Amino acid sequence: MKKVIPALVAIVLIIIIGAIAFGGELREKYSYSNEGADLYEHFNLKDISQIAIIENNALLEEQAYLLDGRCYFSYETVLNHINDRFYIDKEEELLLFTTPTQIISAAMDGSTYKTDGEEKDAGYKIWFQKGTYYIAADFLKQYTNYSYNLYLDPNRVLIDKDFREQEVADAKKATAVRVKGGVKSPVLKNISEGDTLVILERMETWCKVMTGDGFIGYVENKVLNDAYTQNPDPVTDYEEPEYTSLTEDKKISIGWHAIYSVAGNDTLNEVAGNAAGMDVIAPTWYSVSDCYGSLRSFASPSYVEKAHAKGLKVWGVVDDFNQEDTVGEDVDVPLLLSRTTSRTMLIDNIMSEAKAAGLDGVNIDFERINTAEAGADFVQFLRELSIRCRREGLVLSVDNYVPYDFNSRYDLEEQGVVADYVIIMAYDEHWAGCEEAGSVSSAEYVRYSIDKTMQYVPENKIITALPFYTRLWKTTGAKVSSEAYAMTGVDTVLNTYGMTAAWDEATSQNYAEATQGDTLYQIWIEDLQSINVKINIMKNYKLGGVAAWRLGYEPASVWELFEAYTAQ
Repeated sequence: MKKVIPALVAIVLIIIIGAIAFGGELREKYSYSNEGADLYEHFNLKDISQIAIIENNALLEEQAYLLDGRCYFSYETVLNHINDRFYIDKEEELLLFTTPTQIISAAMDGSTYKTDGEEKDAGYKIWFQKGTYYIAADFLKQYTNYSYNLYLDPNRVLIDKDFREQEVADAKKATAVRVKGGVKSPVLKNISEGDTLVILERMETWCKVMTGDGFIGYVENKVLNDAYTQNPDPVTDYEEPEYTSLTEDKKISIGWHAIYSVAGNDTLNEVAGNAAGMDVIAPTWYSVSDCYGSLRSFASPSYVEKAHAKGLKVWGVVDDFNQEDTVGEDVDVPLLLSRTTSRTMLIDNIMSEAKAAGLDGVNIDFERINTAEAGADFVQFLRELSIRCRREGLVLSVDNYVPYDFNSRYDLEEQGVVADYVIIMAYDEHWAGCEEAGSVSSAEYVRYSIDKTMQYVPENKIITALPFYTRLWKTTGAKVSSEAYAMTGVDTVLNTYGMTAAWDEATSQNYAEATQGDTLYQIWIEDLQSINVKINIMKNYKLGGVAAWRLGYEPASVWELFEAYTAQ
């Protein structure tokens, strides 16, 4: 018995020691860690000037800048998340903001800005460049209804422009918000009982949340009271000005009059004689002629007087692609539009020409805006031009390609705000130089152009432009070429090549083809039948009207279709 007792004691001691060790392992495994997270690493901050940005309960890749205790947002962040009407002239180092009636401007690195000719002092640096451009959050608030809350150590700013309803819950007790869902995950922030958290994502035992000061992490479900919805109070400090419009309350019809010399004005009676019911004639009078804002002009006040006598309004066309006629080489239009002084000079010249000729409107046809940066400059030009047109009572219309992602730089949404009419050129579906033969303007192409444009532009501001021409396509082996023909010239083409046309359901056009030698000739015909199909499509929408390129290419009877359409 004496030998058994020590053995039992040893066994008990082993069990106790094992239990203690196992209990320690359990405590280690299931106890809550108090290790703090590296907050600067968490917010991707590498120096004290950087500020993390949280928007819509998410951490953005972009970062703001801390200068003299103030928050500055990068130009990219401003455009993408705060207010895309701010514009930086990088050539002349000006920050601009355009309203329906005025342009606010501030020079780089200064505290003053000009509005309506009056200079004001913001009391802080408004914007500066350090690798990229940064704009003061407080200056943005003067012209934008948004909120921002800046927190330091680590630097972070919460921005809100949408003020959307949120699901929230209050903490039942003090707890830790952790980097990940797990008791061993490092602590981002300790919160108190009653603190309100935004619910971002629910899991089985943990919940992804955001604190009121921008920490996004995880808490256990058991520490949260029942969720409820919360509506942030919207900021309404800035009173958005109204963009008034000269858009008419009825449909209108427009005919472009191609004029390539002063002598072309003499054809007014000829081209307008066929166009019964036409409301607006748009002569192609003006083209930019240098990088400083000069215009080449074929304008004639007597032309306007004659057009008015016929009951026609006159919108002078300003284009960016006929410069070769005057200077012998292309004008760098993107450079012209990128500088405030040259944009202003161009606008001054447009307004001077409009007054001298007695115009009723201006039609902008810029087709060489080939980059996103040039697109931003072009849209700023339209904003600035719209102020002057609005002031002088001139209708502002803008010609556009059928919208696709690759030409989104023309920013139809902003055009729909600042312009009176957005004209979509629903032709050149297959264009000169196209590597594939096809219709210039199929019915579905027209339908698509309207549906797509309506995503950005108010319906009554959209004018659909139709072609009074078609193309004869020639395919020899792999070589494809084409030649444009007026509607009135199609019968000659058919007779020349011995073609017989038949209706093509796919395009809703009459189609003809012929083969001579090793060359295939094809033509998708614009005629009264095809135009009527397009007009019937347009009747399904409440559009601003119809336009046509170009006058003189059409039979007089096509205007009966236009007149019936606009009379609806």
